[in-house]
Amino acid sequence: MDNQKDQRLRERLLPEIEEFKTKAQTLMLATLDREGVPNVSYAPFAQGAEGFYILISDMARHGMNLKVNKALSVMLVQDESEAKTVFARKRLTFDVQAQHVARESEGFAAGIAALESRFGDMAENLSKLADFNLYCLRPSKGLFVKGFGQAFAIGGDDLNQVSWMIGDGKGHGHARTA
Repeated sequence: MDNQKDQRLRERLLPEIEEFKTKAQTLMLATLDREGVPNVSYAPFAQGAEGFYILISDMARHGMNLKVNKALSVMLVQDESEAKTVFARKRLTFDVQAQHVARESEGFAAGIAALESRFGDMAENLSKLADFNLYCLRPSKGLFVKGFGQAFAIGGDDLNQVSWMIGDGKGHGHARTA
């Protein structure tokens, strides 16, 4: 019985998650510097077979951070104007590892081609600048939040396993105590 429920959940949510990723053009990036000081920024992205491709300047704070700390969190978030309430915007987060993609590699050509297909000549032009580097952000696990009480863990080798997030069973209606 649980396998059928899990299968129905996957069949319903995975296409919705893919559509959400396709519609979004930018990722919010939560990076850490050498001392562990956090920074939040964003980058246009393109999806590839291995993960999300981003093109980042070494002069940007998040670019410097990726050089020293490959672990980060990324988020795609529903536009405020499309949300029923700003308190429960649809969002998708992933824990990722950033991998620098060498310019002379096949991965670089594939990543830039993916970015070009989404954003045109700007991606190609930026890729020619010496301070811009291509990174592939490889997700390991994620969380898809559709709204209040609708949070789903994303996991598995191919990130195709989806399960309801179950908290302490008290829900939002209970006050926290110190």
